Amino acid sequence: MITKLQFVLGMMCCVCLVSCDDQVVFEENKAIENGNWKNTDNVHFQFNITDTVSFHDFFINVRNGEEYPYCNVYLFMEMEFPNAKRSIDTINCYLADPTGKWLGTGIGKLYDQRFRIRNRKQFPLAGRYTVTIRQGMRAPELEGIYDVGFRISKSE
Repeated sequence: MITKLQFVLGMMCCVCLVSCDDQVVFEENKAIENGNWKNTDNVHFQFNITDTVSFHDFFINVRNGEEYPYCNVYLFMEMEFPNAKRSIDTINCYLADPTGKWLGTGIGKLYDQRFRIRNRKQFPLAGRYTVTIRQGMRAPELEGIYDVGFRISKSE
């Protein structure tokens, strides 16, 4: 179980990292209730895009605890465009190496990772986009996933 101090320190680190990067167009992380992600609990993000000329990189952020029982997590990401069309991707995120060592950066028993899922993409339309992420594992509930986030930054 994560302590309040670990949670506060983790959130402060996230705020510092986000505030130091002027290339970020959108970033939001959402807590998973009690660190147990049910396969019926979708995580939603909404953002407005005005720049359809620049290239962007897309990322998914995952914070897991040591009690997470697998070395990876499959995610389904659906993006709804301003014209109501949708695209769906299946993403495999490796949280641990083959020996079981957790990847990413850790504070206490929590590990943060950012997964680049798209490189140098242009938005086809200006307007409001919605991204929905859900866990794609066969388990009805994943213990040890504490936060899931979505980030867009301008490509370098």
